[in-house]
Amino acid sequence: MSSSIVGSAAQDVSSDRVDRLIADEEQVFLRRQPRSAELIARAREHLAGGATSNWQIAQPQAVWLSHGHGSKVYDVDGTEYVDMHGGYGASIAGHAHPAIVDAVSQQIRRGTHFAQPTENAIWIAEELSRRFGLPLWRFANSGTEATMDAVHLARAVTGRDLIIKVEGCYHGHHDSVQVSVLPEADEVGPRAHPVGVPGNSGIPEAIRNLVVVVPFNDPEAVARALTEHRGQVAAMILEPVMMNAGIIPPADGYLAAIRDLLHQAGSLLIYDEVKTGFTTGPGGITASSGVVPDIVCLAKALGGGIAVAAIGGTTRVMSAIADGRYEQVGTFNGNPLAMAATRATLSEVLTDASYAHLNRLAGDLRERLSSVIAEHRVDWHVVAVGAKGCVTFRKEPVREYRDFLQIDDRLGHLHWLMQHNGGVFLPPWGKVEQWLLSVQHDTADVDRFVANFARLAAAVAS
Repeated sequence: MSSSIVGSAAQDVSSDRVDRLIADEEQVFLRRQPRSAELIARAREHLAGGATSNWQIAQPQAVWLSHGHGSKVYDVDGTEYVDMHGGYGASIAGHAHPAIVDAVSQQIRRGTHFAQPTENAIWIAEELSRRFGLPLWRFANSGTEATMDAVHLARAVTGRDLIIKVEGCYHGHHDSVQVSVLPEADEVGPRAHPVGVPGNSGIPEAIRNLVVVVPFNDPEAVARALTEHRGQVAAMILEPVMMNAGIIPPADGYLAAIRDLLHQAGSLLIYDEVKTGFTTGPGGITASSGVVPDIVCLAKALGGGIAVAAIGGTTRVMSAIADGRYEQVGTFNGNPLAMAATRATLSEVLTDASYAHLNRLAGDLRERLSSVIAEHRVDWHVVAVGAKGCVTFRKEPVREYRDFLQIDDRLGHLHWLMQHNGGVFLPPWGKVEQWLLSVQHDTADVDRFVANFARLAAAVAS
């Protein structure tokens, strides 16, 4: 885990200049993608909003892709991009990785679905146990399902209803965690007692009343919540490195401190490692921090691009599944295609050699971006954790969500546009999301990213 922060003689960024640059880049963006515009118009007739997820609807328009290979993706207009979007963290294997193609191809000839276990599931559970230090596992199909099961399981084991959730963390779109996901500054309330802001429409007040919101990196806030709700808190769920507000690492000692506080109160600790689970290292933050939670949730990179998720836990917690006190179910849990892809990902893709390659690329990218920032004397800094990284468009480190709210959204959007128009595909929420390196990226891919970023810094600083 590393954070590279570059100081500078503060140079004000002209608001008008940024607005002009965004307008110019959006025009370039639209001229490059007439076929996407045609598909959007057609899609609106029968796809709600003209896309298959609201997160695919970006400004000035959604990008429709055709295919991907290696470290590249190609849009329907035939334009090639270095893919650092990575499917929001799922595509650490890159695209059409031979090991995954072979594993899925073999399995698809043997059957695509049985709703019964297959032998690969045992191997995967053994490997996850080795990597994450938790003995028992179950599978699901998405990060949302994994965190939903984790919250339900914690309540079943403890007999308690409340959960503590960190302000600004996203844990999927089930009711229990759709609270204070990306609230606005005028909604959050006092820091000592943040308001539980609904993260979407359709979230009843009764659900929100079961969630106690606390800031990240603040053990005292967790202690206060546990005292104020003594004997009522089932668990605390958090990303051990926040990755839905840029990237916010935990302060030294924070994870161990909240684990000890929770256990003293008879509550459980749940890590949402859906994003961090394999992108930050072979055993995620669980392994690198040495602070093992009671339950860990995995998804995204786990299947190398195939939909799969997992929850792992201690014997005490997971025994509630084993003896039927909590029924963890799902027709597609342990689906043979997903298990084949996952075994190939863990055994042939996410190897020690692959992580050494990712670490070299990530270190090179981080240092070169920091050099660009220093050269142009802009008050930004780079934060990188494993294969994930982001530029934070402010000088000071971000320790919690309320710091993140102070960042100018437009700079993230401009960065996204300039990277896109320069042939690098990033998640469209430039301030919120981050880049992902895959095992199939190389130095030339990093070169393209750095060149685009240098153009951004020069344009903003001029």
